[in-house]
Amino acid sequence: MADDTRILPELGLQLTPYWPDQEAIDTFPKIIRNLELVPEPSGFESYMVVHRYSMTVIGDAGFKGLPNENGEVDLGYAIITQAQHNGYGLEVAKGLASWAFRQPGVESITARCLLDNIPSARVLEKMGMQEINRDEKLIHWKLCKSSPESTIAK
Repeated sequence: MADDTRILPELGLQLTPYWPDQEAIDTFPKIIRNLELVPEPSGFESYMVVHRYSMTVIGDAGFKGLPNENGEVDLGYAIITQAQHNGYGLEVAKGLASWAFRQPGVESITARCLLDNIPSARVLEKMGMQEINRDEKLIHWKLCKSSPESTIAK
């Protein structure tokens, strides 16, 4: 899809000049590589975020692969600037987390956001995620299925 989004209207989706952005385009090879590792999609891949009423793609979200040996899955999401501050990021992140916790073997969800990405940090906090550490660029987050803060897994 990097330079050819003609399939979107064929799927009933409205085109926007804002998606895919460069970050999404850079992620496509990783998504394809993860799909090639499994016989069929598992649900732990990436999704387009589609505005329900306009059928416009307003972002992408998903997981960065199957649960690891500790039962962790890593969550990522991005909403185009033009659609931010409307609760879509929280809706998407909560929906994916809720689905993940219903899957066998998933015990926790991790996420990362840039230090200066205050809106993303707020989404993760609202989900009940706990900051587990920081490095020079990122805040690392985690939500355990058994955590009392998690209203998602219940």
